[in-house]
This record gives sequence, structure tokens and C-alpha cells, in this order.
Amino acid sequence: MEYYAHSDGTKNKNNWQTLRNHLEAVADLAGKFGEKFGSKEPAFVAGLLHDIGKYSAEFQARLEGAAKRVDHSTFGAQEILSLYKKPIGYLLAYVIAGHHSGLPDGGSVADDSSLEGRLKKTGLPNCSGWTKEIASIPDSSRLRPNLRPINGQLGFCLSFYIRMLYSCLVDADFLDTERFIAAETFNRRGGWPTLSELMAHLDQYLDTMSAAAPDTPVNCLRKDILAHCREKANNQPGFFTLTVPTGGGKTLSSLAFALRHAVRHGLERIIYVIPYTSIIEQTADVFRSALGREAVLEHHSNFHYNREDDEDWQEISEKLKLSAENWDAPIIVTTNVQFFESLFANRSSKCRKLHNLARSVIILDEAQMLPTDYLKPCLAALIELVTNYSASVILCTATQPALNRLIPESICLKEIASDIDKLYEAFRRVKVCFIGEKTDAAVVEQLSRHEQVLCIVNTRRHARMLYEQLKSIGDVYHLSARMCPVHRTEKLKEIREILANGKPCRLVSTQLIEAGVNIDFPVVYRAAAGIDSVAQAAGRCNREGRLRTGHVFVFKPEKHGLPGGWFSRTAEIAGMVMREFDDPMSLAAVRRYFEYLFDIDREELDKQRILQLFRENEKHLLFPFTEVANKFKLIDSKTVSIIIPWDKEAKELIRELQFTNYPAGMARRFQPYTVQVYTYEFAELLRTRAIRTVAGMYHILDDSRYYDEQVGLLTPESTVLPEEVLIF
Repeated sequence: MEYYAHSDGTKNKNNWQTLRNHLEAVADLAGKFGEKFGSKEPAFVAGLLHDIGKYSAEFQARLEGAAKRVDHSTFGAQEILSLYKKPIGYLLAYVIAGHHSGLPDGGSVADDSSLEGRLKKTGLPNCSGWTKEIASIPDSSRLRPNLRPINGQLGFCLSFYIRMLYSCLVDADFLDTERFIAAETFNRRGGWPTLSELMAHLDQYLDTMSAAAPDTPVNCLRKDILAHCREKANNQPGFFTLTVPTGGGKTLSSLAFALRHAVRHGLERIIYVIPYTSIIEQTADVFRSALGREAVLEHHSNFHYNREDDEDWQEISEKLKLSAENWDAPIIVTTNVQFFESLFANRSSKCRKLHNLARSVIILDEAQMLPTDYLKPCLAALIELVTNYSASVILCTATQPALNRLIPESICLKEIASDIDKLYEAFRRVKVCFIGEKTDAAVVEQLSRHEQVLCIVNTRRHARMLYEQLKSIGDVYHLSARMCPVHRTEKLKEIREILANGKPCRLVSTQLIEAGVNIDFPVVYRAAAGIDSVAQAAGRCNREGRLRTGHVFVFKPEKHGLPGGWFSRTAEIAGMVMREFDDPMSLAAVRRYFEYLFDIDREELDKQRILQLFRENEKHLLFPFTEVANKFKLIDSKTVSIIIPWDKEAKELIRELQFTNYPAGMARRFQPYTVQVYTYEFAELLRTRAIRTVAGMYHILDDSRYYDEQVGLLTPESTVLPEEVLIF
């Protein structure tokens, strides 16, 4: 009997993919991926045996159109454990059992969905035909992983290894399936420029910039920072810090380090991780200008597919819909949410990319923004990547968090910059003052005294309230994440031109302006927040050093301007530091702030007990993959993406969406036109019929009354609608 893995949708079996060919191809690909971290044989075995549950008459009938579903992955998990005993057999059983429906919890026999429950499952189809087509498999002695657990965290180490093997398998499975059902798409993969070529492009770009830059003290310091980054790139792979003041050119200098470091040590890609979705396009554009458009891949979390991975989906459109990015590009620009949630995910669509983190250079921009509630598990994952997967990690920031006490002594944090105290003094261009409690009216009165001033607050509601009160003064602008990225970009361009021409400009913004936005005001007001946030605000003041001293005024806002929990806690600690240090932006003050923060929040640094969950049953290899994936959410409130028909291009994309057979493929093109709303706000927009849903996954704003050119998307409860109805 001939066994098949996939059909082409026709009855002509000559065009179907044989099961043996699929298994051998997936094994070869998975083995190649696993070789990057010394696990070629385990990954090869996972690929070779992952679909042996398709060697049944029932599954072959399914391919021919039978309606009955077939559980083929459970048989593969049971069989591999009979071939390879614990521990490696059990680790591979997780990988094979979850290759469609996601890595399961270890669980118990009583739980049918857990690995233990599935390994005891009976009544599976006869799949013995696999032994006739797969003649030999590697001996178990070749499958032993060479892992080094850190701080005795054996459970976390092994669970991380399972997830990396899983990544090798599911990416190889996706790719070989794509090669069969969509050969044109598969053949377009690859062809990226090499890192050596990109390093040459960047060197030429930076040298041209340097030659054209005026010979000012600041530019001389930027050249020194770049030179140190290039020099330190020869250091052996490991854990690095890059502490560079705002305005020191750390974005391109860190990229120069990463490229040179990767080329020097044979690493394979650069992954640049940014805290905010709102600035990812800006950073990616900077890299494209330096390296060329074909080298940089953006990937963030604005869109999620509604359908989860299914056990035996067959339709081409469904497979392509779930064929998410696998990060095989040389330069990846992504977000904290996408990066860290993927590291703790259990679904194939999110885990697919993870094997490409091995032998990579990972730059965490604005490292002080590492999520505090998940700081310990995030650091544990980074340490695993450095220790067992030959990656280098760079914590890049002007306000370096005090992580030494949270990182094992065996991990050495190496600073890339030279004489960071001297750098801070050289780049110090502002004076920060705390001016006490201020009502909104008092803030508005003080802002009105300045021709050019920026006010940064903690909430969108507060930003809009201050903006509405300031409007009567004139020359007032507003920025928040309720404006789609294209709209924000246009508004920032307008504001920069106004500032450059010396015209009046009063801008009220949320904290989205603090990270990576290149804008320069002589005066900045900042609602009370953590020292790291205040330092980011200070980076928007006198940025180019045109004044002898810029001024940053920190005020305690009314209650609605300082949310509870995290915001009030960090603001309170910042107040302690401001009372203790004359210069609250000094390196010593920043260090003290993080020491206080981590001491006070020590129990909150792993709020969901992620590390404990992996430790509880590590002796029995029972790991809670599904539970952890559900708990590890950096954004607490679920959000929904709304597409704004902002301009002609957005409207054309919406028209195109009506006719495409593959709507999921348009997600990236819609990203510049999306705004995130909370689920309760989404429900209100639905209730008022302000939005419509297309292709089951795109929500398009249909009523122009709910989008304001100055403040962005309005929710029904905050909108006073005119009599007339305006439709986009």
C-alpha cells in the first residue's frame, strides 16, 4: 500500500506527496535546524517520526475525503517513547504530540489532553506500516543533549530545550508542506544578503554620515562610541550591556557591534527587540536606509489569527493562513511582546521561529523596559539562549537596570561602551526638577507660558483632557496610540518642521513619544513616573544641545493622571531617589532606583510563578506548557485591532481585501493603519455599528465620526456625534 502525507486537492494520487518523502524531508530540515545548537540527531528523529500516525487506513481515507477526524500525533508520541526511553524519549514525545495542537501540559493520566493522558490513550488506528518504510533510526546514545542548567533550574532548562526542538520540527513541517502545496511561495524564500555584505553596507553608510557631520563635541563622542562598539565586537559571544546616553547614536552603534560580532564569530542573524509597537516602523526604516530594504523583516503582534492549530487541517488556504513568519531573515526588528511571548508560547505558529534564535545576536533596545512582572523568567530565557544556544545578548539603554543581583555569578555582564560616567557628563544637557503636585489647570497654565513645550502624561485620557483645555491657546498638538502609525508619522513630521522653524508648538503626548522618537523641545513637563521614564522624557529635551541647559519639570498629577499599581509604585520610588540625589538622572541615581524597585518588588518579578511551575515536577519531566503560555501575557488586557481608512492607500487595501483568496497574507500591509482597542471598547464600537468585520479577522472603522484628525480613534462613550452621518 502507498501511504501519503498530503493531497493536492484532486483525485490524481500521482500528484500527492508520499508520506515517506515528507518524513525524510522534514527530518533533514529539522536536523539542519537542530545542528545550530548541537541537537541534529534529536531534531532529525522528531522530523522522521512526527507523522508516523498517518500510516493508517483511517488517515489515508481522510485524505480521500472521509469526514472522520484522525488523531495521528498521539500514536507518534507513544511510539517514540517505546523506541527511546526517558529522558530523551519523553522530551521527544512532547514535541511529536504537540506538533499540530501545541505543546501539551505534562499533566496526569486523568487528563485526556495532557501528555500523560495521551500516552495512555487506547483505541488508536493500526499504524505499523511505518516500520516497513523507515528502515533505521539513530541510536539513543546519539540523542543525548549537552545542556548546562543555570542555578539548578533543570526543569526550565529541559522545558526550553523541548520548545527549541519543537520549533525545529514545526518549522521544518511547515516548510516542506509549503514546498509541496505552494512551490512558488517556497521558492521565493531565501536569497537574503549575507551578514558580511550588510556589515560592508553599514560601514559605508556610517562613514558617509560621519564625514558629513559637523565636527562638534557631540559628534566626536558619537564617533568614539561607534569605534568602541566596533572594537568590542571581537569579544567572545555572551551577555553584554551597552550604556549610552540619549543622543549618543546607540541604535546604529549597537547594530554595528552586532553585525561585526556576528561575522567575527559565525553567528547567523540580528534580532532587534523594541518595547513599543509604535516605534518599530521607525527603527526598521532606519535600518533599511543603512542596509537596504531587502535585508530587514518587521514582525510584531498587531494581528492574531482566530483559528488555532488543528490536528489534521488539509486545505491549502488554512495551512498558508497559519504559516507565520519563521524569522529566517538576517535582520529582524520585533517587539518585547512578540519576542518574549514566543519564548513561552506552546503553539506552532508562535514557536516556529524559535530555533532561529540559536547562534543569533539579540539586542534589547531600551532594556529598562523589560517587563518587571515577568523579569525573572525573561532573564532565565535570555540566559538559556546565551548558555546553551550560542547566542549573544546586548542590553542597550541609557538607564541600565541593576540586574547583577538577578543574574547568576557564572554569567558575566560585559560593558561595551568605554567610561560611561564620562559619557554621561559629556551628554548631560538638561536639569530635572520636581515641582510638586499640580492640578490640570495649573499644568495648563504653566504650559501656556512656553512657546515650545512638550508635556508627557501616563494615560490617553489625561493626554486628551489636557489637550482639550489647551486648545483655546492655539498651536497645540496631541499624540497617542489611538492614532494609527501613518497618522502619527505624519503628525510627528509636521511637529518637527514647526520646531525647526522656531514656531510655537505645545505638544501633549502619552509615553509613546519617549522611546526612540527623535524630537527636540527646549522644555519638557513629565507627569510623575519611574526614573527610567523620566530619563526617556529628558531625552526629548535639548536633544541636539542647542541650549546650554534644557529643563525637565516632573509634577505629581491629579488622581486621574497617575494610575494605581505599577505606575504609582514606580513614581513613589522615583520620588525617593529625587530626594536622595541632586541629579536624579545620574548613573548612581538610576542604579539606586532599580535596586529599590527590584528589592520592593522582589516577589513580583515572577508574578505568575513561571519558574516555580517548571520546577515543581521537573524530576518527572512534567512541564506545564499550556498553562505557562496562558499565564505569560505581557499585555494584561486583550486588545483588538481596528483598521483606519486613513488615506488613499488604506482605502485601496480595504477594497483589495474584498476579493483576495488569502486575506491573512494582507495582515502586514494593514499594520500601518491599525489602532488597538480594549475588548469592551471594541464591543461598544460593534454595538454602534461603527465597524464592520471582513474575512472573519479584519475589523474596519466604517464611520468617520469616530476618528478625529487631532486625537485619533474615539470610543462611543467619549464621542459627541454631530447630526450628520459621515462615512469614510
